Amino acid sequence: MAQKSKAYVDDLLDMSDPPETNNCQSEVSQYYKGRNVLITGASGFFGILLIERLLRCCPGIGKIYITMKSKKGKSVEDRFKEHFDDVIYDRLKKEQPDYITKVIMIEADFGEVNLGLSPENRKRLLDTNIIFHMAAIVRFNETIRNVINVNVRGTKEILLFMKEMPNLEAFVYTSTAYSHCVYMSIDEKYYPPPFETDKILMLLDVLDDEKLDQITPILIGKWPNTYVFSKAIAEDTVRQYGVELPVCIVRPSIVISTAKEPVSGWVNNIYGAVGVVMGSALGLLHTLYCVPEYKADLMPADYVIANIIVAGWDIAKRKDILLSIDNANPDIPENERKPIYNCVSSSQNPITWKKFMKINEKYGMRLASTKVFWYYMLFLEKYRFVYNIYKIFLHIIPAIIVDALAYLTGRKPMLLKVYKKIHIFSEVIAFFSTRQWEFQNNAVIKLWDRLNPVDREIFNFNMRDVDWEEHLKNIIYGIRIYIFKETREISEEAIVKYRRLKIAHYTLLTIFWILIMWVIVSLINFLLLFFL
Repeated sequence: MAQKSKAYVDDLLDMSDPPETNNCQSEVSQYYKGRNVLITGASGFFGILLIERLLRCCPGIGKIYITMKSKKGKSVEDRFKEHFDDVIYDRLKKEQPDYITKVIMIEADFGEVNLGLSPENRKRLLDTNIIFHMAAIVRFNETIRNVINVNVRGTKEILLFMKEMPNLEAFVYTSTAYSHCVYMSIDEKYYPPPFETDKILMLLDVLDDEKLDQITPILIGKWPNTYVFSKAIAEDTVRQYGVELPVCIVRPSIVISTAKEPVSGWVNNIYGAVGVVMGSALGLLHTLYCVPEYKADLMPADYVIANIIVAGWDIAKRKDILLSIDNANPDIPENERKPIYNCVSSSQNPITWKKFMKINEKYGMRLASTKVFWYYMLFLEKYRFVYNIYKIFLHIIPAIIVDALAYLTGRKPMLLKVYKKIHIFSEVIAFFSTRQWEFQNNAVIKLWDRLNPVDREIFNFNMRDVDWEEHLKNIIYGIRIYIFKETREISEEAIVKYRRLKIAHYTLLTIFWILIMWVIVSLINFLLLFFL
């Protein structure tokens, strides 16, 4: 099945060759010619897409340093060898077979002192021209020590290291649009951090894990989790330690599968909105705590990557002007000296959670999979009390029944454990699905306006161009291909299974409502007999 899936991807690449563009007319591609780039967090979702896009769209690029660390028993050498096996690189391999000669792996750990760099690797990186800093812990429930060490200390360390790089031209830090989610209106500017960088790092140095865990709720205060808390501090770290350096911050909102580049619908994780799509399509997620009328600020991953690449070009291009402003005009707002880009969709092309899930229902029900557990049914509920009732009747009680039957037939009960994870996931995203923010993205619009027509085609991040229905349909296809490892074509087995689940679903609903009506009629008869 995996081979069939890969064959489909190959066919898709053949069918979706982009219109010919002249890289010589691309100011962005020409800028990166001969430049050496350092990408931290290279093995993450963004890192993979950034490496692919730079190598493919900037063919004259110099060296690309990518940082990796040993993980899950695998050495950095093994991880580097496996890194380029992903189908996301198939188009690059087809267009530029010698791409690997430009990629250099650097062993590093952003949770360690001095970034875990050896003296040799530290010296090697001194010829870097542009840094894309993406290394971060993105888990919302991570311990305060781990998330601060990587997201804050690691950012401080690399900013200090940058001062040793004689030819550095740009530093692009990837944050999140929700770093300052305690404000309901978020502009492209620096906000007061919940904690000063050096003070939070000092706390980590003097307190043990037990004490840190105890005071975590007090530390993060109004911030919903340790991740966004750390990102709010890290942005201030960039502001504070980025003095006299060409730095900027890109804040993407809720990132979803790719829209077009290098293929549509690619994703390698099931976090956030993609997790909602998959859970509901599988027939596992039946209710979500969410205000349907609120805007879902979704961003296709490839649009975010294009914004990041162009931001690097723009900062380098305006480096002298920005640094002269930084030195001579301290009264000018810091966001004009160290730009911030709110990479969001709601300002230009909004979509509500209700419309988002309606489109998913439309296409999710057409794209049956053999992995589907039950027929599609999802209720978006804005009242927590009602949501909890739905959760009991649509998740917990069915899970108890299924697990009991599994136990009686000698199989391993699993569904309650699955729903425990789903409910944890639902609580994590509830903060963002029950609130609505107003984002300003004027800096992003101005950045787009500075691009020539060729660059707008190669590095498109104009959200007005996104057709939500088409893109959300491709998310479903992407889940089938890249997560389930199936083909785009639906198998007869999946069609038969889904038809049976539909019959079972409506049969149970009919029985349920008959029972409800029977109870109501019986109660009315009892009351009539009692009072008469």
